[in-house]
Amino acid sequence: MPTATAIINLDIEGPAISRHLYGHFAEHLGRCVYGGFWVGEDSPIPNEGGIRLDVVEALRALHIPNLRWPGGCFADEYHWKDGIGPREQRPRMVNTHWGDVEENNHFGTHEFMALCELLGAEPYISGNVGSGTVREMSEWVEYLTRDGDSPMVRLRGENGREAPWRVRFWGIGNETWGCGGNMRAEYFADLARQYATYCRDHGENKLYRIASGASDDDYKWTETLMRQINCFGCEATPRTYYQALSVHYYTLAGPWEAKGSATVFDTEDYYRTMVSARRVDRVLTGHSTVMDCYDPKRTVGLVLDEWGTWWDVEPGTNPGFLFQQNTLRDALVASTHFDIFHRHAARLVMANIAQTVNVLQAMLLTDGDALVLTPTYHVFEMNKGHQDATSLPVHLLADDARRRVGEAELETVSVSASVKDGTLLVSLSNLDAEEPAEVTLDLRGGRIGTARARILTADKPQAHNTPQTPEAVAPRTFDGDGVRGTDRGLALTLPPHSFVTVQAPMTVSS
Repeated sequence: MPTATAIINLDIEGPAISRHLYGHFAEHLGRCVYGGFWVGEDSPIPNEGGIRLDVVEALRALHIPNLRWPGGCFADEYHWKDGIGPREQRPRMVNTHWGDVEENNHFGTHEFMALCELLGAEPYISGNVGSGTVREMSEWVEYLTRDGDSPMVRLRGENGREAPWRVRFWGIGNETWGCGGNMRAEYFADLARQYATYCRDHGENKLYRIASGASDDDYKWTETLMRQINCFGCEATPRTYYQALSVHYYTLAGPWEAKGSATVFDTEDYYRTMVSARRVDRVLTGHSTVMDCYDPKRTVGLVLDEWGTWWDVEPGTNPGFLFQQNTLRDALVASTHFDIFHRHAARLVMANIAQTVNVLQAMLLTDGDALVLTPTYHVFEMNKGHQDATSLPVHLLADDARRRVGEAELETVSVSASVKDGTLLVSLSNLDAEEPAEVTLDLRGGRIGTARARILTADKPQAHNTPQTPEAVAPRTFDGDGVRGTDRGLALTLPPHSFVTVQAPMTVSS
């Protein structure tokens, strides 16, 4: 049986784990917005102002911290003024990126802000650089956040909203190296400085501007933005045009042209997926290292605002809708990502899974009035205690818990830990598809009280939830011989392909 020891120093505090690392993403793509979040006021499905309430309730249980909208690629063909005013008078458009279907613009700015208020989540708006104008984005910021009197304030009032909203997070473009304009980094760096200049702070609303960043390991893109957008080292008073840069990274088991099925895969596919998932650590390290060269005090954040698994669409569905099932394999990709995010918490300030409902690695799947919680949803729920907690250093000794996967070596045990309000939370994943793992938690510098553990697993990694079998993969209590006290802490026997969380009251040694 593979073994590992996780040395956790209870008395050494690491960086805070921002709750925004557990952020979400909703694009006008397939059935994410229409049929997912939005059913319309005339729908027999319970709703408030057209917003589907069972979706809201499920996401509130996750303590959803933020929601990115309207894209994605869609953001750079979206013109926000088409989505305000009486719905029946809003102009229609063609969603050229996703299915070439007609968009009626019934879900626009006011509907999105109402959704965020119902969720208790902060809005993260992705602005249009690809086909929009500086004036268009500047006026959107004004429309949303300005108080007093101005043309956009009056327009907002005409549409039924007197008070401004608070909108901190603002994306300047999306994938400008690709669907957002096919730009060179040097060109976008200059263009983005211009856009950021006119995205102004109004009153007490201070924008957190996020520049459209790199794909995967394109470190040159990040270097160009850090060098040209941010005026560090200038002889004049330094000015940070951006508070953060973004990066996108998706997990695949094969090439883009043949990504494979979400549910039909073999053990080799499974292990290739886990190698791909763990590669995000190297990607984040690379971008952070480049940023450290220009910003050693880490005043500029890194935002992974698109991440998750990407498979071939389910048979019989629109290829442009990106609807895929969600298995235990996807859940373990998520749990591994979070361990990595926690280790990068000093620089990584936000992450947004793609996407929240019915698209890619979704939290929720809807089918008429049925709502399915995916295995990935349960990882977010089991891990929510890490939000705004203090990370604890974990030194993992796992030489015995490794597998050779092609030319790569996969460490099959993953662990992270944090403390909040006197409660220790440890997350553990056993990525081995076939063997259990014996993991010892060597807790130093303090002691814990009675531990409570939960587990997410199933008979096989392909297990998934449907309206007919909604709890095929669901968390349950993990006790008995699975968790044992030791002189140094705890010992756990993790079943194959499993995710476990352990919570316990904690005190630090004096």
